[in-house]
Amino acid sequence: MATAAQLIDRAIALAQACERPDLHRRLRQVKARTASPGVRVLVVGEPKQGKSSLVNALVGAPVCPVADDVATVVPTVVRAGETPRATLVVATGTGDPAAGADVDELPTERVPVPIEQVAARVTGAGTERLVQAEVELPRRLLDGGLELVDTAGVGGVGMARALRTVDLLPSADAVVLVSDASQEFTAPEMAFLEQAAALCPTVVCVLTKTDACPQWRTVADLDRAHLAARGLAAPLLPVSAALAQLAVQHRDRELHDESGIAALVSHLRQEVVERAETLARRSLVHDLSAVTEHLALALRSELAILEDPAGRDELLRGLEEAKAAADDLRRRSSRWQQVLGDGVTDLMGDIEFDLRDRSRVVTREAEEAIDAQDPGPAWPEIAEWLDRRIAAAVADSYVWAEQRSEWLAERVIEQFARDGGAAVPALSVGAAGDALEGLVDLPLIDDGAMTLRERTLIGLRGSYTGVLMTGLVTSLAGMAIINPVSLAAGVLLGRKAYNDDKSQRRQRRQSEAKTVVRRHLDEVVFQVGKHLKDRLRTVQRTLRDLITDTAEEMSRTLADAVTAAQRSTKEATAERDARIRALRTRLEQLDRLAADVRALDRVAIGAR
Repeated sequence: MATAAQLIDRAIALAQACERPDLHRRLRQVKARTASPGVRVLVVGEPKQGKSSLVNALVGAPVCPVADDVATVVPTVVRAGETPRATLVVATGTGDPAAGADVDELPTERVPVPIEQVAARVTGAGTERLVQAEVELPRRLLDGGLELVDTAGVGGVGMARALRTVDLLPSADAVVLVSDASQEFTAPEMAFLEQAAALCPTVVCVLTKTDACPQWRTVADLDRAHLAARGLAAPLLPVSAALAQLAVQHRDRELHDESGIAALVSHLRQEVVERAETLARRSLVHDLSAVTEHLALALRSELAILEDPAGRDELLRGLEEAKAAADDLRRRSSRWQQVLGDGVTDLMGDIEFDLRDRSRVVTREAEEAIDAQDPGPAWPEIAEWLDRRIAAAVADSYVWAEQRSEWLAERVIEQFARDGGAAVPALSVGAAGDALEGLVDLPLIDDGAMTLRERTLIGLRGSYTGVLMTGLVTSLAGMAIINPVSLAAGVLLGRKAYNDDKSQRRQRRQSEAKTVVRRHLDEVVFQVGKHLKDRLRTVQRTLRDLITDTAEEMSRTLADAVTAAQRSTKEATAERDARIRALRTRLEQLDRLAADVRALDRVAIGAR
């Protein structure tokens, strides 16, 4: 059977012969997409759960940093390559890579480094401008375009980085959530799992560190029960990266199987790589089928006129009506454009309302926590809680906005089909760029700490009046101004003054903390709202261009068919016979190409 590259080359040659530069350009894009397949797998989870160790065990090389005092803050992308090599992608512009600026949108510089130095170069000082590390290894697991991405810990290294991981979910073909066997799934892990399942087609749970946790089977049963209770059909695979590393060192096949890495590798190949290849093949079949139909329409119309001149008028009338309908799709009054415009307007308003509604809930919770205690000494804990709470709320907004965008795209495509349009290629939208680069950390407030000198001065200021006034009153009875009674009154009033000052300071700190929280949440809503709207605009532009290109291809095809039919009536008999032979030859080529494309489609169906 012909390969995909051969089918594309044949289709390109036919599009060139039929003088269709629009279809030729589309096929060139298809060829570029097919030549560089990518199956992205995000390895995610909370900090110190064993994500980097798992990636190292999967590829059999220490490419990701692993240490008790080191946390992943920069993604490491591991893909296939003929020889081992590594590159650091360093931002050279003004965007902040730590805040989640998109790699493709930032001006960057690629710095080759020895592969054994990658783990050390992506940790510690000097990583502020580092966007990501890229490693290429000759591994069977990575064949077929598989990319493993070791991500920053969700919820543990700052809100912007956690949101950056959530922002990557729609672009991933699969997500591997890592949780160690020391405890069952936490509430944040379950929330992230639900978000991942809503945005990514394949989710796999991996239970790590089984070698260090004797009760891992009990934890695995509890985790599976949590997944079943939430309705998540994600498999749970227990693994031990340490055993896998020992198995590689000692070349022990049984130990490698016992580590669980072999089962995970098999699952990734069968459920991720092969499924992605099937989806890519289906997309290729769709594009090739659409191109062959466009090319065949003009040829068949001209051939029908040449072989049956009597039916020329009827055929021309049908082609012109179809062309008029196709031209109507290109007009601004088309209903699919109205659906798209109205849907985007409504969705932008819904996005802003959803974000503000979630921020109001977080604000109320934060103010309740601030009113319940002195926020000064507890500010680090409050800031950490607020960071996690905002990240969870914004992540939910991301999921909701992405699902609504997909729903809107489906509605627009359905309306285009009802208007008489052809099938539209699969919608693929990348990142919106400079994501979350404006997010800043929560400012500090006065911690309320006071020195002994400050406390003494406050007490003396309060006690001075008490000693003086009481002393003057008692002096009328012949007592000295400073006497036990006046001293006792001074102590009482000094203590009251100190308590009043302490209460006022606490109220000021509470007021300051609430103001800081409100300003911070307002900034988060502004930045995240802009990013979500940018993503929606990207969907709008991509969908608009996709449907417009499809409508223009239809109109061009029908216009060519009308022109060919009109031209065929003016040709002489000898020229007509030669033209018929040429058209039949080209149609046979197109029919063979269509048959091979259908065979490729049957392979895709069989693979499913």
